[in-house]
Amino acid sequence: MSGKADPRPAGEGTTSRTRLDRGRGALGPALELVHTGRAPTRAVLTAELGVTRATAGAVAAELEALGLIRVDARPGAAAGSQGRPSHRLSVAEDGPVALAAQIHADGFRAALVGLGGRIVATAPGCEVVDPDPAKVLGSVVAAGAELLRETGRRCVGAGLAVPSAVAEPEGLALNPLHLAWPAGAPVREIFAEQVRAAGLDGPAFAANDVNLAALAEHRHGAGRGARDLLCVATGHRGVGGALVLDGRLHTGSSGLALEVGHLGVNPDGRPCHCGSRGCLDVEADPLALLTAAGREPGPEMSLLKQADDLIRGQYGDPRVRTATEQLIDRLGLGLAGLVNILNPDRIILGGLHRTLLEADPDRLRAVVADRSLWGRSGGVPILACTLDHNSLVGAAELAWQPVLDDPLGALA
Repeated sequence: MSGKADPRPAGEGTTSRTRLDRGRGALGPALELVHTGRAPTRAVLTAELGVTRATAGAVAAELEALGLIRVDARPGAAAGSQGRPSHRLSVAEDGPVALAAQIHADGFRAALVGLGGRIVATAPGCEVVDPDPAKVLGSVVAAGAELLRETGRRCVGAGLAVPSAVAEPEGLALNPLHLAWPAGAPVREIFAEQVRAAGLDGPAFAANDVNLAALAEHRHGAGRGARDLLCVATGHRGVGGALVLDGRLHTGSSGLALEVGHLGVNPDGRPCHCGSRGCLDVEADPLALLTAAGREPGPEMSLLKQADDLIRGQYGDPRVRTATEQLIDRLGLGLAGLVNILNPDRIILGGLHRTLLEADPDRLRAVVADRSLWGRSGGVPILACTLDHNSLVGAAELAWQPVLDDPLGALA
C-alpha cells in the first residue's frame, strides 16, 4: 500500500516497507469507520484517517479484497454536493458474520450478524431455560451453527448476552436472578467450549445484555455520536443499565459497574431479590406494570410483550394509565439519581422503558428534570433505543472487535 511521501532520499530500502506498514495500520480504523457508518465515501475515509487519497484507496481496496467492504466501481456525488465525486463505501452484504446468542428469562435466541450491525438470519429458541447453563448454551450454539450451515457464511467468532453481571476476567455470571442458574456460573468458559465443540471458528465472548445493548446502540442506533451515553432498559425481567464513555463501555474494575436495577426508588415498595425493598428492578419492570394494572400474567407470551401490549392497546383504561404513570415516576426518579452522579449527554431507554417513554414522554422528562440538579439547567436528551434485538447486535460486536482491531491478523 502507498502512503504519504517519505522525506528521506529516494532509494532507501525502508521506504516501501514504511508505506506498507502505514497502510496496514489504517486497516482497522478504516473498517471501524465503515462499520459504524462514519465513512460512507472514500473522500470521508481519507479525511477521517488523515492519510493521502492514494493510501485511503489502497486501504479500501484491501478491505474489499478481504471480503469485508464494497467500493463502488464508479464514483458518484451526493445530491447537492460540490467538488470531485467520491467512491461510495459500504459493508459487504455477503461477507463474514458473527454468531450472536442471547439468553433471557423467557428463552434464548441465536443470530448471524454482519458488519454494520446487520442481522443476517435468526433462529428463535426454546421458551424454557434449563437450570444447567451447559445445556442451554449447547442448544443456542447448535441453533447458530445450523444457521451458518444454511447460509454458508464464514464465522469470525461468537458473542453471548446474558441477563446477569459478568465478572471479569473470569467471565462468571454472578447474579442470574431471573434464571435458575447457579450464581457464579462460568458462562464464558462454557460458551467457548460449546463453540469449539460445534467446530466453529473464532474466539468466544460473553457479557451482560444491557451493556451489549448500549454498545450496539452507540455504534449503530440511538446512541450514535454521544460521548457519555447512559442506557437503561428492562429485559424480560428486571432492570439493567450501562454507560459508554468515549466509545467504550464503562464496566468498572471487574465488570460489575452500573447495576442500576438496585437503586432504591420506593422505600415502601416490593421486596427485591437482592434483599432490599423498592429497587428499580422490581418497581419498573414488566411484572411490576402487570401487577399494578391488576393483570394476571399469562403463559402464552413473554412478560415483556404482555406489558408492552397492555400499554399500547389499553392505555385508555384508567387502571392501566395509572399503573403506567406510576412506573414512569419510579423510572424518572431512578434516572434523575443517575443523571446527578454520571452527568451523561444522552439517555436511551430500551425494552418496556422505551414503551413508557413513548406513552408519555413529557411526564418522564419532567420527572427527570425536576429531580436532577443538571436536568434543571437544560435537560438531558432522553431517547428510545432504535435497534431491534440490540443485545444480539451487541453480542456480535464482541466477536467483531478482534477483526476491527486487526483485519489481516483476525482473518488470516
